Amino acid sequence: MLLRNRRSIQNVLILLILATSLTVISGCSNIKELEIFTREVKKTPLNLDEPGPLPMGKVDWVIITKDNYEQVFEKLKKGGDDIVLFGLTDGGYEQLAINFAQIRKYIMLNRNVLMQYKKYYEGDIDGSEETTKRK
Repeated sequence: MLLRNRRSIQNVLILLILATSLTVISGCSNIKELEIFTREVKKTPLNLDEPGPLPMGKVDWVIITKDNYEQVFEKLKKGGDDIVLFGLTDGGYEQLAINFAQIRKYIMLNRNVLMQYKKYYEGDIDGSEETTKRK
């Protein structure tokens, strides 16, 4: 009985090995060649609106010097305004102007990048690669 079970196991193993071998051999012999086609894909429009100008609040600048500070304080008191000082030296004011110029330059560069992306993806209305000029 032990011999019979052993032969059955051997027969099953041989059948599994043969089945696996046949599967591998038949799978490798039937390789299809891939056909690759290239075609141009139409670019999707970005549909981005140009950002409008920012609404900025009005800022009143009051220049206070050692010669006019009493008149300015008196004027603020009469107007009902609190007297609060935010001081800048002339060098600090110059640096503030430089910072605003750098912010403006950064915004202009990013706007240019946005326009280039829009030009790349959308081109002109008639299908050419040139974009229309802003009105």
